[in-house]
This record gives sequence, C-alpha cells and structure tokens, in this order.
Amino acid sequence: MRNWTEGQKELSGVICNGCGRALKVEGGILKEGCFEGKQVFGYFSSMDGQEHRFDLCEECYQKMIARFLVPVTKRELPELDG
Repeated sequence: MRNWTEGQKELSGVICNGCGRALKVEGGILKEGCFEGKQVFGYFSSMDGQEHRFDLCEECYQKMIARFLVPVTKRELPELDG
C-alpha cells in the first residue's frame, strides 16, 4: 500500500500488504525491492469495474510465487551504464 504526500506529489511510505512491514522510503524514493500489483477487472469478471492495487516486500513476493504450480517467467536484464 502506497502513501503519498498531500497532493500526490511525493511517495511518503510503502507498507507490504502481505506482512505489514514498512518498506524503506527516503526523499520520496523507495529504497528496497518491492512488487507492485495492479489489476483492473473488466467484462466477464465477478469483480468487473474494480481496480485492485497492492505492494509486496521481496520476502512476501517469494512466498507468493513459491505456491504457483506454473513458475513465473524470469529473464536477466542487462545493467544500464550511466
């Protein structure tokens, strides 16, 4: 769950929806790994017209994907040179 300063201009906090832990945010920047889930449900869904959002710390994300019968697709990304 993301919290923003008044006016939605700067990220002020992120809480893991799985375990409730506050993730590290400094100066409006999230300083640790976090999975951000967002889904807008449409036609043919029992949740039509709803948008769901959640954040998971890396530990809770690992626990979630460990339960999948079909594993997630992973690929290594090249590091960006600055």
